[in-house]
Amino acid sequence: MKNFKNLFIALCIVATTASYGQTRINLYGNYTFQDSFDSYYDPGRYYQGQTQDGFQYGIGIEREIRKGTYIELSYLRLDTNAPTQYNDGSILSKSADFDVALNYIMLGANQTFTKPGSKVEGFGGFMAGVGIVNVDNPTNKRSDSATKFAWGIKGGATIWATKKVGVKLQAQLLSITQSVGGGLFFGTGGASAGLSSYSTVYQFSLGGGLVFELGK
Repeated sequence: MKNFKNLFIALCIVATTASYGQTRINLYGNYTFQDSFDSYYDPGRYYQGQTQDGFQYGIGIEREIRKGTYIELSYLRLDTNAPTQYNDGSILSKSADFDVALNYIMLGANQTFTKPGSKVEGFGGFMAGVGIVNVDNPTNKRSDSATKFAWGIKGGATIWATKKVGVKLQAQLLSITQSVGGGLFFGTGGASAGLSSYSTVYQFSLGGGLVFELGK
């Protein structure tokens, strides 16, 4: 994790100091699909649930470091809910509809490609960073959060309406590794057996946004 943090800082410096090429601002809006998660200790201690679909929004800044290659620093957020059934070692299973906020702070590399004279620019990219999960449990009135490693991939096309403004269309997959856990859901003192295992979340989305190219 220490090496990853050092790499993240180094790439941020590169993104903000690179003198080559253009700078772009991306405004994102994506429809994110449902995803299931679960963890089983034994028949009497488990949880299983599903993050619901919703609207994900965010912003990114890209810096061209060589022809057609961009470094992007971005922030994305999804507010949703997660109906979950669980058993913490008691006789009867329980259920709750948790309020969940998924925040991503990501740094990635995007490669663009286009035909001469075309207004359509294809792109693909990979990103890594951190995912911050905030959970409110309406059953026991507890809140908690966790910060985990996150990664993602995306691809699509930008249609340039003018030389400075474009419309982005894209498909995207984001994942927070071991992001959803029993302890996080039930809250401190909320589970008699104290489940502490975690389950990875995968979020597939379709959408896009607006692209603004800065400078001359």
